[in-house]
Amino acid sequence: MLTSSQRQLLRVISESGPLSRTVLAAAMGLSKATMSGIARDLIALGILHETETVYGQGRPSILLDLHPEGAFFVGISLLQDPGPIVLCDLNGKIIARKNMPLSRDPEVIAGGIAEALPRLLAGRPDVAEKLSSLGVALSGFVDEKQANCVQSTLLGWQDVPLAKIIRQKTGIETFIENDAKALAVSEKLFGIARDIQNFSVVSFGEGIGCAHFIRGKLYRGNHGGAGEIAHCTIEPDGPPCRCGKRGCLDTVASIKAIKEMSKAGSLSCTSLAELEQEASAGNVVAVRILHRAGGALGLAIAHLIQFNDPGMVLITHVEGNFHGLLGTVVREAIEANVLPRYAGQTPVRTQRIDGDIWARGAASIAAHNFLIGPNPN
Repeated sequence: MLTSSQRQLLRVISESGPLSRTVLAAAMGLSKATMSGIARDLIALGILHETETVYGQGRPSILLDLHPEGAFFVGISLLQDPGPIVLCDLNGKIIARKNMPLSRDPEVIAGGIAEALPRLLAGRPDVAEKLSSLGVALSGFVDEKQANCVQSTLLGWQDVPLAKIIRQKTGIETFIENDAKALAVSEKLFGIARDIQNFSVVSFGEGIGCAHFIRGKLYRGNHGGAGEIAHCTIEPDGPPCRCGKRGCLDTVASIKAIKEMSKAGSLSCTSLAELEQEASAGNVVAVRILHRAGGALGLAIAHLIQFNDPGMVLITHVEGNFHGLLGTVVREAIEANVLPRYAGQTPVRTQRIDGDIWARGAASIAAHNFLIGPNPN
């Protein structure tokens, strides 16, 4: 178990990258001698290591950084079947990957994880010794302790103590999290949001997810539900949603909704890329669908910008690129619906993600708890 001072040092390096002892001491508000003692203990534990020497005015400085092999984490995604299980190092790099059949039974899931772990760690006794914890990413609401699934429509769960069930089967400390929040943590620890204190992630796929970092911390809300823009009403009296309401963003702007609208419009498109091609060829139905979806998503993001005033909005997507008509309409809708003083002030970036991103995000949840500890609001 790391001390609060050790975690403070790790948090500073995690957010800033390699730093000298002098800079670390100043950032932590400690004397160089005190900080050096904390760093020495972390080096002895194998969590920190000395990297390059920087020459400048005065004495050369040796930079300290996280040791990639200082700790390892397992991440499991419950969004795909089969479910990917990955092993990550302290830099977020995936070093091993296996699959397990997906189930809606928590006990079966826990048993599948316990069965897959030896295969994941095969031939790596040094890694097994440094395995800190595991994380699970799922679609649904997770409580503030990252222990219980409050509700998941996709899995058909309500009040499931999944972390406890997995811990009992594996003997490993376990944390669970909503998929979009896990993705945001991954981007903060290891991705393009590392040096950004306030940002939002919008995941665009079969469903729409959202998560926020505020003042460098994942914002979960009082009950773990912060960021659920997928179920904000975007079209009053619109299509029925699986949540029980009508006109939610998910029913208009998700890939699933776009495919359903394509089918209802007698189009044979089975992907967003095909729909974009039809729109480029002048198909008015395809153009109308992409305008409706893009306008709704852009409006929701504009509201998000005005609510939080983030330093960046990252839109992640799994299908094709985001430079066609849909992406154009999204950006136009954002600019048209934010206050004029905010127009163009918030960078909106897009990033294509692969199938391992959710499992890597789950591992990031475990790494986040190791490096920083519990994440109170």
